[in-house]
Parts: sequence; C-alpha cells; structure tokens
Amino acid sequence: MKLIAGVDIGNSTTEVCIGAVGENGYFRFLSSASRMTTGTKGTLPNVLGIKAALEEAMDRIHQPLSALDLVRLNEAAPVIGDTAMETITETIITESSMIGHNPSTPAGAGEAVGELLFLENIWKGKPGVPYIVAAASKFSYEEVAARLNQHIPELDVRGLILQADEAVLVENRLSKKMPIVDEVRHISRVPEGKLAAIEVALPGTSIRMLSNPYGIATLLGLNAEETKSVTPIAKSLVGKRSAVVIRTPHGNIRENILPAGEIVFHGEKEANVNIDAGADKIMETLASAGEIRDIDGERDTNVGNMLRRIKTSMADVAKEHEGDSEIRITDILAVDTLAPVEIAGSLAGETCMEKAVGIAAMVKTQHLPMQKIAERLEQELHVKAVVAGVEAVMASLGAMTTPGTKLPLAILDMGGGSTDAAVLQPDGSVKTTHQAGAGELVSMLIQTELGLHSRTTAEQIKKYPMGKVESLFHMRLENGSMQFFEESIDPRYYGHVVLLAPGEMLKVEEDIPMEKILEVRRDAKKKVFVRNSLRALEIVAPDHDLRKIPNVVLVGGSAEDFEIPEMLMEVLADYRIVCGRGNIRGVEGPRNAVATGLLLSYLG
Repeated sequence: MKLIAGVDIGNSTTEVCIGAVGENGYFRFLSSASRMTTGTKGTLPNVLGIKAALEEAMDRIHQPLSALDLVRLNEAAPVIGDTAMETITETIITESSMIGHNPSTPAGAGEAVGELLFLENIWKGKPGVPYIVAAASKFSYEEVAARLNQHIPELDVRGLILQADEAVLVENRLSKKMPIVDEVRHISRVPEGKLAAIEVALPGTSIRMLSNPYGIATLLGLNAEETKSVTPIAKSLVGKRSAVVIRTPHGNIRENILPAGEIVFHGEKEANVNIDAGADKIMETLASAGEIRDIDGERDTNVGNMLRRIKTSMADVAKEHEGDSEIRITDILAVDTLAPVEIAGSLAGETCMEKAVGIAAMVKTQHLPMQKIAERLEQELHVKAVVAGVEAVMASLGAMTTPGTKLPLAILDMGGGSTDAAVLQPDGSVKTTHQAGAGELVSMLIQTELGLHSRTTAEQIKKYPMGKVESLFHMRLENGSMQFFEESIDPRYYGHVVLLAPGEMLKVEEDIPMEKILEVRRDAKKKVFVRNSLRALEIVAPDHDLRKIPNVVLVGGSAEDFEIPEMLMEVLADYRIVCGRGNIRGVEGPRNAVATGLLLSYLG
C-alpha cells in the first residue's frame, strides 16, 4: 500500500488528506487535518504549516511522516488585498485652525458660544463676556465645580470643556446648568482667548448645529470659504451626542490632495478607468478588456501607489525585483466602501467617513512559487513532492464526493483570498476560473467601515452571529429574538454587543450599535461573495449562460459561513440552480475538497 497526501494551501488554512493506494487500484481515504497557513500563500514559509498539518493527519492513523510515499500540492496564485481611498485630503494644522471633538459621556444639554478661558486663569475673566471654561485633568471634579461656583455670580460662564471623563460628576455639583464636554485628551492644544462653540444633545438624540457646516457658520460667524473648510469637521460629528468646535482665525490651513488616479488594464484591449467612477464602472471596464495580462495604476496617485505596493509586497515574498515585469496582477475585485479618515489637528483623533474603493488583487510571478515549496518539502521530509493540479479542477473532483451530486457539476470554491469556479462535464472536460476576492476582503471591508483597531475583531464579526446583553439574565439576538439564561451572564458583558462563538461570548470593545455591525457585515458579504460568485460562474457556464448550470456545490472555508451559502442560494434560485454547501466524502462538510481532489486525480 502507498500512502499519498493531498495538500491544499489556502490564504487562511492549509488542509491535507491522506489516502492509501494498492497495486490493484484499491483506494481508501484514511484521515485529514487542517492548520493555519504560515506566511503568504505560495511562499516558502508555507512549509511549516504543511508539515504541522501532515503530522496531525499521520498521527491520526498512527504513522510517522516518513511513511508517506508522495505529497501532491495544489497549483494556485497568491491573492493580496488592499484598500484604495477615492480621495485623501489631509488638512495640516500649523498655528491655528478649526477643531472638532465628539466625546461619548457629556452632561447637560444645549448649545453655548464663548471665549475660551482656562480654569486656572478664571480670575482674569471680565463681567459681561461670555466664556467657555477649559479644565485640565490635574483639577479634581470637586475642585472644578467649587472654582466655577465661586465665579459664576460675576462671570458669564456658558459651557465647560474637561480633559477628564467627569462631565456628569461636575454637573451634579454646579449651581448653574450648562453643556459640558469631556474626554478632550489634548486640552493643552485648546487656544485660550479664541471663540468656541459646544453642543450637547438630549439623550437619544444627536447634535444638530455642529454637525451642519452652516450651523457652525451661524454659531461662529464664518464666511463662505471658512464654512467650506469646516465641512470635514461637520461630517465627522454627524450622529454624535456632543461636540466642540474652536475658531482660531487667521489660521494657515494647507491641503495636500493626492489624486485618486486611474487603473490601467492591459488585456486583449487596453482600457483605463478613474477610481472615482466607483466599483461598478471599474468591474465593467475590467470585463471589457478581455483576458488580462497585467493591471497597474497611474503614477503618483492613490490607486497607483496601492497597486505598486501590492506588487512590491509580492516581490518581497517571492524574492524577485520590484521592477520585474513578470510580477503581474491578473485580476482584481473592486467594491465600494467607506473608510475613516482622521482629521489632522483634532483634539481626540476624530475621523470622518470618506468614499473608498476596496480592492482584492491576484498576483502572479514568473516562477511558480508552488514548485519551490515542493522542492523544500522534499528536502525536509525526504518524501517525493509534486505540484499536481489546478485548484478549481481539484476542488471539482473533491466536490463530486458530496452525496446527491451528479455531472455536469459546477463548484464555487470560496476561500480566504480567491473565489474559484469550475464546471465539470460528463465527458470529463473542465472549464475553470480563478477570481480575486473572498473572505479576507470581507474582513478588510468590515474593519474599514466600522473603524475597528483589530483585524481579529473583524474576522470574528464576519464568522459569528451576535447579540446584545440587555440584562444579567437575557440578551437580544441580531434576529430580534430574546435568549434567557438560568445563570447570570458575566457583568463585564452587560450593555455590550457580543459575538456568539461556539462555547463562548466575545465582547466587541468598540461602542458600535448592533444594527450597524449587522448592516456592514451583510453588505460586505454581498458585495464580495455574491458579486464574485456570479462573475465566476458566468465565465465557466456553457455559452456564459447561468441557466445552463443545473447545480452548484459550495466548497472552501467561506462555505462554512452561517449566512453566505443562504445568500447565494437566494440569488441562484432565480436561475433555477440547485445550490448548497458541499459535504466532501460525506463527512468533511465543505472543507477539504481540493486536498481530496488531489488524491482522486492521482488515480487518473
């Protein structure tokens, strides 16, 4: 008996399958395993993950690695994703400007306009002049309240800005009601003697004046040019409960605008499109260019820099030169999104959402990276290793082991970096395509649109349903239903959105409404998976007609998702296509299709 291993290196996971082959053609599957991919897909660091997965699979049949006779690897191109902003406008604050802020724990309500005065200088205040007092965190809340109460009778104090998170504590001790904004980290940047406007909305509502450029102009007396320059500040404050905007006239505001730029497609026809036109126009232009040899961007523009960065990072991992013409981008998927842009000079890192285009790109190099991996595996394992088949073809063979399938059979292999499609005909002919864009682009869109600090949190939001803990004994689930608990929930989760991972709750640290997370998550999956799947299936369908595909089997890591298969079933039902998750060999679910196909292809 020969022991053969099929190895599928994906962007996220490396999967292996072990089978035994007899001289008389007898064959059976023995075990399988999965490990995280180490390094960028298609590069030598992948060897570590492959060895770990092989060891796990061989342990399950109580055999050493040395017992293997052959390792068969999939042939695939690595896919790198990145985002491109439509336009980035960086406002550089030199001596003076207009600054916005949006803390989450204000006190009081209403608007106030006045001259800025530091608490330590309150004795310098003049009667009849409206003031907004700024207090550093070195003053305790009792001291702030006591000093203000002492001077309120003779001074016209209309509002308060605090560095500490103590607005409510101070308000409870003041003899006069006023709007109070706190959590101004860089209070030392507040320019004393300048005009400031603060606004605090009632609970459950958001500010109206300072989230409107004309509202800011009304409160601070701005002209048309100054009103235009505060538009990013007003945008950043939309939906906030409180804000402060400070006017420091005669400021030197300099804008450094990097143009969005054009994407150039080198295909059967040369075509170009400005990224400002949006994702739909970009994808239309890509389709019109025919088979793509390479894609690049206009020099010294945002998209040009992004595509060059993708090629450079691939050059680094492939140990080839940046200028090597054989490092080519052969496919992209563009999706419209929003990205937070930080307003330079802000008091607390405020951002405003700007239109952006998210792009996943497929990069190919002159030397097929998988061959280098096969050579390294042979050296380290002393076992013959070969690159054995195109990913989509192998996935089709593996998908055929799903109970209830028949030829002709279409598969969608949805992984971390790419979406592959193939149609396998009864005569054995196979048509395949390999499209950029899958799970990693979804994670990137979720992270960008929600402004998350951690990619891990974005991955978890993508993978798990959620709920909001509304008491210590119940939570409201994202579908609107309630779940009750016999034992109390950990108080740390109270009032927070939590992700319902198997056997545990994961708290979302950022203060984002559950409805917003749900909208962004579902929208990102539709933009990437539904669009890319239809694009891929149209390429491989007979006569490019989806109605000529009778059934589609979904395989790959993203087919395990709790909502993507249902989204695709809904869309493909319009074409009368039977669509569902694969169940490889009747036991693996949608995973392990390529590794299984690599073993089946060994039999011919």
